[in-house]
Amino acid sequence: MKYAYLSDKGKVRKTNQDYVGIFKSDSESILTIVADGVGGNRGGDIASEMAVSHIGYLFETSDINTVEDAKNWLTHQLAIENRKILQASKHYKNLNGMGTTIVLALFINDQVVVANLGDSRCYIYNQQAGLRQLSTDHSLVNELLKTGRITPEEARNHPQKNVITKTLGISEQAEAEIKVFNVAAGDILLLCTDGLTNLVRNDVIQQILGDQQSLEAKTRKLVDLANHAGGFDNVTVLIVETEMGAS
Repeated sequence: MKYAYLSDKGKVRKTNQDYVGIFKSDSESILTIVADGVGGNRGGDIASEMAVSHIGYLFETSDINTVEDAKNWLTHQLAIENRKILQASKHYKNLNGMGTTIVLALFINDQVVVANLGDSRCYIYNQQAGLRQLSTDHSLVNELLKTGRITPEEARNHPQKNVITKTLGISEQAEAEIKVFNVAAGDILLLCTDGLTNLVRNDVIQQILGDQQSLEAKTRKLVDLANHAGGFDNVTVLIVETEMGAS
């Protein structure tokens, strides 16, 4: 398995509230995580770092051997981390209201378990099927889109595009959406924050993922495109290419 990632504060924000990490368990499974902090004066960066660091550290000492183990472990750890972020938010006044979106991809054998809260995304790309989003956006705009109240083009430019309906932290209710997908050798998975997807269209992302260049070059190109398009937000890109189906 090959991977590369890059996180950038963009052209407008003074700080980077995104956080990214990749971790290997004792049983050789791989967990990738991208988080995008929200709320609080400086709490967003702390919430995203807490989530990625805590969950990643615990994963490294875990013994996950099946997809069911993975689903149960992710559900449990996300619930625990939600409580930790809420407790920190209540204890420190300047962190009040902090939270984070999060998207995780756990590779085990020839499958990947994808979990998310919020609008950070996970995509899969291969030459046969092109680009497909695996995660589900938890956002007001996506709810309007699913009910047919707005069109896809209206969704791209909607004034409430940044209103998210699920986060880690902020609320006691933080039930992640968890799905399982098959992966094959040569598949590319992309985890990213909305700093990328709000500014770079899916057809452009697909083209870059399919280019014959290194994963590092692809991550740099995607971040550069978001910044050239305005760089209004932090942008984080993590790309994984499977070599033998999984780790």
